[in-house]
Amino acid sequence: MKKIHLAAVLISICLTCCIQRPKEEEVKITARPHVQVEGIRTGSINDDITLSATSVYLKRNVVTAEIPAFITKVNFRLGDKVVKGQVLYELQTKEKKALGRQLTELDTSLKNFGTIKIYAPGSGIVSTFDKQQTGDYVLEGTQLCTIAESSELAFQINVPYEYNQFTKAGSKCTITLPDNSVHQAVITTPLSAMNALAQTQTMLAKCNETLFLPENLIAKVQVTKTGSTTKQIISKACVLSDEMMQEFWVMKLINDTTAVKVPVTIGNRNETEIEINAPVFSLQDRIISNGNYGLPDTAYVKIIK
Repeated sequence: MKKIHLAAVLISICLTCCIQRPKEEEVKITARPHVQVEGIRTGSINDDITLSATSVYLKRNVVTAEIPAFITKVNFRLGDKVVKGQVLYELQTKEKKALGRQLTELDTSLKNFGTIKIYAPGSGIVSTFDKQQTGDYVLEGTQLCTIAESSELAFQINVPYEYNQFTKAGSKCTITLPDNSVHQAVITTPLSAMNALAQTQTMLAKCNETLFLPENLIAKVQVTKTGSTTKQIISKACVLSDEMMQEFWVMKLINDTTAVKVPVTIGNRNETEIEINAPVFSLQDRIISNGNYGLPDTAYVKIIK
């Protein structure tokens, strides 16, 4: 009996172990990536050409002695800014120098006889200083100094010929000086000669304001190639690309939780934004700007602010 009872117990245990219990369903919970979105705006991104330019004075006024005389006074120095009508030199004829005070004592009305003042013919910068020593005797027509006229300051721009269509006379440009000051200018005259080696043409540009600058100052000139205001603009962070930078796409939301990959064709760009040439988006479309890297073609996301 004991053996039968033991066998029954063993059989019962085996049957219990062999009964398959239903497996609990495994619930997989996938975390949705957090993203930020932004919209499309219309506008344009200027495609600027940056060129080099050199300052040059197109007109120089040569100041000469009107009569043979002694230099008695010099009122400027080399590089000084002078204005039109400013007294530069005072001269004295040899007759006045010989008579001295005797001439005044004879007739007070002859006080200024034999005294000549030389005036600046125009405003500008003294670029050469030929006669600067008082007491020097100069002949009639002797060159005393040269004034580079500030109103005739221009910038010579070296323009590659393929950009000729963007730098025609009357085109606007922006000139940036070495001190980072920015000045608006207009291209005025193309010169006929070409640089044979560099294949560049020299254009002249004049600032809209009067500047006092040294000659041969090197500056940067920006010329705008395009100016359409009907482009789709989006931030650079929204646009993804392959390793070769040949294919571009964005992740567009089709509802509050789903984003899909949309290939795009891009246009001009700057440091922060890109033009989208195709396809055409709606101004209400939402594009992922943060958290879009590494998403599959269709992704379930969570929008955060």
